[in-house]
Amino acid sequence: MKNFAYIDGQNLHLGTAEAHWSVDYKRFRVYLQDKYDVEEAYYFFGYISEDQQELYNNLQKAGFIVIFKEHKESFTGKKKGNVDTDIVFEMMKSIIDENFDKVILVSGDGDYKKVVDYLIKKEKFKKILFPNQKFASSLYKKLGAEYYDYLSNKDVKKKIQYTKKKTP
Repeated sequence: MKNFAYIDGQNLHLGTAEAHWSVDYKRFRVYLQDKYDVEEAYYFFGYISEDQQELYNNLQKAGFIVIFKEHKESFTGKKKGNVDTDIVFEMMKSIIDENFDKVILVSGDGDYKKVVDYLIKKEKFKKILFPNQKFASSLYKKLGAEYYDYLSNKDVKKKIQYTKKKTP
């Protein structure tokens, strides 16, 4: 099975930060592989900032394909990068290329609802993983439980949560 994951990085970060925890990217990547057979995991960022180079490096070391949103140079670092259309574009490109089995989406943003419905209809959708129950758009309320999960669920969070290593 060749499943792809598409991660809205801003949504993941804000959703977990709101709930006072953060994701261990290595553990998260392993979780996606083990639980959902994710072969390729695309992590989308709103903009490039040199201050976040260590984060970008860690994501790549963990096995994520990091994709940045293009901005005019005058806007870089000044506005929230909206990656929704980039994610939808990449999903639809994969459908046209027919190079995957199912999609796993990590976001709570309702802007993806239309593409999620389409992928379900085409039997190409596995699951949407909401970073935070509060951030899960009400547009997804009619989805069957087989199509969503919460990263904040105790059993999931335990597998992917970042914990500081104790120094001796």
